[in-house]
Amino acid sequence: MTQPVKSPYVPALGFHWLTPIYDIVVRLTTREKLFRSALIEQARIAPGQEVLDLACGTGTLAILAKTHHPRANVTALDGDQNILTIARRKAKQAQVAINFDCGLSFSLPYSSASFDCVLSSLFFHHLSWPDKQRTAGELYRVLRPGGVLHIADWGRAQGILMRGAFCAVQVLDGFANTQDNVDGKLIELFQKAGFSEVSEERTFSTMFGTMSLYRAVKAASPTTNQLPC
Repeated sequence: MTQPVKSPYVPALGFHWLTPIYDIVVRLTTREKLFRSALIEQARIAPGQEVLDLACGTGTLAILAKTHHPRANVTALDGDQNILTIARRKAKQAQVAINFDCGLSFSLPYSSASFDCVLSSLFFHHLSWPDKQRTAGELYRVLRPGGVLHIADWGRAQGILMRGAFCAVQVLDGFANTQDNVDGKLIELFQKAGFSEVSEERTFSTMFGTMSLYRAVKAASPTTNQLPC
C-alpha cells in the first residue's frame, strides 16, 4: 500500500524488484497457510456479507476468503497496480469473482458503512503511527454498525528468540513503523479509533517473529441487527 504524500511508497517486501517473489518469501517464512486460514476461520464470514481485504497484495487472502465463502461479496484493495495485476491473474486462475480496486488505506474509495467485515494481513507494520491512525479511522468509517475488523500482522514478541528474529523485518521494512507492532500498540490503535471488543485472538511463532491475529468490533446501534463476522 501507499503511504501519505510525505512518506515514501512501500511496495511488497520493501522494493519493487522483490514483488515477483513476494508469494514465495511469505509462504516460506511466515507460516502463511496456517495464519491466513486461522484468520478466515476467525472472521466467520456469512453468506451475502460484504467483505473487504485491505492491502490485498497478490490476492492470496481475498482468494482464500472467496473460495471458503463463495456466497460472500469480496472486494480487495491495494495501492500498487503492478501487484494488483498479479492478484487479478491469480483470482482468474482460481476461478473466483473478486472486485479488485486501487486505492489508499487512509483515503478509502468507499462510502461509509459499506462493509460487514474487513480483513487485512501483513500491512499495518508498513505504516507510520499517524498513517496507522488515519487507516484505522477509515476502517471504522467504512464498516457497518456491528461490523468486525480482522487483522493478521506482526505483534508483541513472544520471547527473546522471537524478538531477535523480528529484527530482520525491521531492517527490511523500517524500525520506526515496525516498532509499533512489536510494542503491542495495535490494540491501543483500534481502541482509539472507536472500536470495541479489541483483542489479540491468537499468536504464531514464525521465522521472522510473532504473528498476531487481532479482532475489533464497530459497535452496533440499538436498532441495527447485523450478522457478526
